Amino acid sequence: MKLLYLSYLNSFKGLSREVWWLALVTLINRAGTMVIPFLSLYLTQDRGFSLEDVGTIMSCFGLGSLAGTWLGGKLTDRIGYYKVMVWSLFLTGVLFIWLQMLESFYAICSGIFVLMVIADSFRPATYVAMSAYSKHENKTRSVTLIRLAINLGFSAGPAIGGVIIASVGYFGLFWIDGVTCLLAALLLLLVLNPKKAKELDQVKNEAPRSAYSDYPYLLFIGAMVLLGLIFVQYFSTVPLFYSEMRSLSEVGIGLLLAMNGFIIFVFEMPLIKYLETSTLSRTSLMIIGLAMTTFSFFFLTIGTWTGLLVIGMILMTLGEMITFPFSSAFAMDRSRSGRQGEYMALYNIAFSISHIFAHNGGMVSIANFGYKSTWYLAMIIGVMGILLLYALRYRLQTSRKK
Repeated sequence: MKLLYLSYLNSFKGLSREVWWLALVTLINRAGTMVIPFLSLYLTQDRGFSLEDVGTIMSCFGLGSLAGTWLGGKLTDRIGYYKVMVWSLFLTGVLFIWLQMLESFYAICSGIFVLMVIADSFRPATYVAMSAYSKHENKTRSVTLIRLAINLGFSAGPAIGGVIIASVGYFGLFWIDGVTCLLAALLLLLVLNPKKAKELDQVKNEAPRSAYSDYPYLLFIGAMVLLGLIFVQYFSTVPLFYSEMRSLSEVGIGLLLAMNGFIIFVFEMPLIKYLETSTLSRTSLMIIGLAMTTFSFFFLTIGTWTGLLVIGMILMTLGEMITFPFSSAFAMDRSRSGRQGEYMALYNIAFSISHIFAHNGGMVSIANFGYKSTWYLAMIIGVMGILLLYALRYRLQTSRKK
């Protein structure tokens, strides 16, 4: 047990102080956005909107996220990641407090859209900052640490949010969300000031390449869109399957989803440290990870034993743990030869696109064709993503030989 503990601690060694500070800022920011999981409840119960209205508002949420990610990439290339992160956090804090004052349907649609444009401009800037503050050999583990902070934030946020709603009501969420964003901006100013922080990987390009003209990178982005389409099913349609077809209670569904977070928290960093020393390329590891996620849906199509659901969740979690850190590291390394903000924005846009279409697409597929056919369709989409990654690996290998 002691050896396992020491091995776990060693997996965090070598990361720069700036990356640790960035992880803390991310943790505070993500834990603070506790209003997001309760947004649908707030709109229906507190504001009295219909489900159709809520659906439209949530579409504005997704479109704002997409636009914000694109804008964040552009601004990062023009004014730098530091200014984008500080202003994004500060303005997001102000907007969260302002949002509760909106009452009409169109005002809330506009407010949610503007909020997400500002809030998600933070994402590409964070990746560029992470790349700058990481040595080449530590980039994947730096991504993993940030992912750990995000998961902890998302786990703590809803729990704290539920207590706040029960104690003081929904308006308390908006104030606390706003204040935590402002605190994260203040912390960023104090600990990651460019005059004090040390960049370990400075990139200087006289004629940076556009991400949209990088064909191998576009293959990679296509694979990420397909990955996102099937991955988000585990947090939208799969829980419905657990309830309707496997008769699991809310507690049972919660435990399955919690197992995903627990496995990531305990095993992801040691696993990434081990895989970094392997002879496998990042594209090969992404293929393995996506194959695991794809195959996990097979266990939803056979038998009625609950243990099959556990096996599927474990397999999906392993695929997530491998694919996401190494895909992020691949995107960061690829961005070195081009406009970094644009590259990282496109990487995040891939998942924004998935979120816009995957949830509704999965629901429509289930309504028309049933659960089993939907899981087979998810596997087909996953295989298409794997083929794109194989094409990417072939393209990269061919270009190295020239």
